[in-house]
Amino acid sequence: MSEPLPAAVRQHVIELAAQTLADLPETEVPPSLLAVRRFKASRRVKLGGVPLAAAVDGEAFRARVAEWIRRRHPDVAAAVEASEGPPPAAPPERVAAVAYLLRAPTWPRLVQAAAEQAAQDEVRDRADEAERTIQRLTDQLEASQRGAAAEAEALREQIATARADADEARRRLRASGERARRAQDEARESVAAAEAARDTALAAGRDAEAEVRRLRGRIHELESALASARRDTRDSRSVDEARMRVLLDTLIASANGVRRELDLPTMVSRPADLLARSGDGPTSTPRAFVGARGRPDDDPILIDEVLAVPGVHLIVDGYNVTKRGYGRLTLQAQRERLLSGLGALGGRNPDSEITVVFDATAVVARPVGVAMPRGVRVLFSRPGRLADEEIIRLVRMEPEGRPVFVVTSDREVAENSASAGARAVPSPALLARLDR
Repeated sequence: MSEPLPAAVRQHVIELAAQTLADLPETEVPPSLLAVRRFKASRRVKLGGVPLAAAVDGEAFRARVAEWIRRRHPDVAAAVEASEGPPPAAPPERVAAVAYLLRAPTWPRLVQAAAEQAAQDEVRDRADEAERTIQRLTDQLEASQRGAAAEAEALREQIATARADADEARRRLRASGERARRAQDEARESVAAAEAARDTALAAGRDAEAEVRRLRGRIHELESALASARRDTRDSRSVDEARMRVLLDTLIASANGVRRELDLPTMVSRPADLLARSGDGPTSTPRAFVGARGRPDDDPILIDEVLAVPGVHLIVDGYNVTKRGYGRLTLQAQRERLLSGLGALGGRNPDSEITVVFDATAVVARPVGVAMPRGVRVLFSRPGRLADEEIIRLVRMEPEGRPVFVVTSDREVAENSASAGARAVPSPALLARLDR
């Protein structure tokens, strides 16, 4: 722009230039304003103010802006260019901007008037701001004075309260002194009483020590008498034991003589061994022995309680257990997994006997390659016979009174075993115990 314009006038000039730029055809836009034209309307004035102001200084673009004003605001343009001037109600800065762009003869005077008006407005605003500042400071001063008066009053009240507290503290101190003197007198009396009690306790302790010595002497006498009585009892018991040993040796010798006389066999240990060795019994390969007892269905503690029974015989329905727990494996893998678990279980309970019975029909003719763990007897039924029948025969061969448990979930086998004198244990209990 050729002359400096007041800020308000310059702002209106840029706004009118931005509005004109939006309506110009693409071919009439100055090259310096091509980028500004692509801005949003709300951002042209803010971001393109400098290039717009520079373009307005050129006669070509200023003429287009003046033409746009005459076309869009003909009344304002006519009033500015008239000799009598614009209406008094119009904002001076806007009128000056229009006059500047139209190059009206009076535009310097109108710009000067706008500048003076802006200066007056600024002075008036500063005066109003000064008055507001003075009023605010006056209010703050009055508030400070009121606060100081209130604080002074509060301080006077605090001083009065502190004096009253000090008087009360002095009174309490005197009373505390009296109580302290009384406490000292009571303490001296307590010390005297404690010393008297100590002397009494010492005398009682001496009497107690004398009584303890007397009791120790008595205890020594009783211990000597007890040792003597034990010696006499030991001697008497040794005689009785010698007599019982002689009687027991006599009975054993008599039993051996009867066995030799009747030519009885001595190699069969259990009734199940008789069944395993007999010609009409199931095929078998006997090993060692191990045992069982019962509770809820899949409680693994049930098996531990069964095996804790002295002399127990645990008979396992082999495939009934494996097909419930390892049904996806081959029959050989099922047998190996069951026997491996029972071997570990039997090794912990050497006083029990464990027998596993499998169906021979499921293994073709005669089973081959069955690895039997130590402490577990493995039996296979003869072809054409079921393991269930062999289990019932095993139960019936046991002497009356011996604890026998059958691990099976077959209701018929469980009922037949119970009628033969055994108790049934559910297969899930053994599976849970082996998986633990």
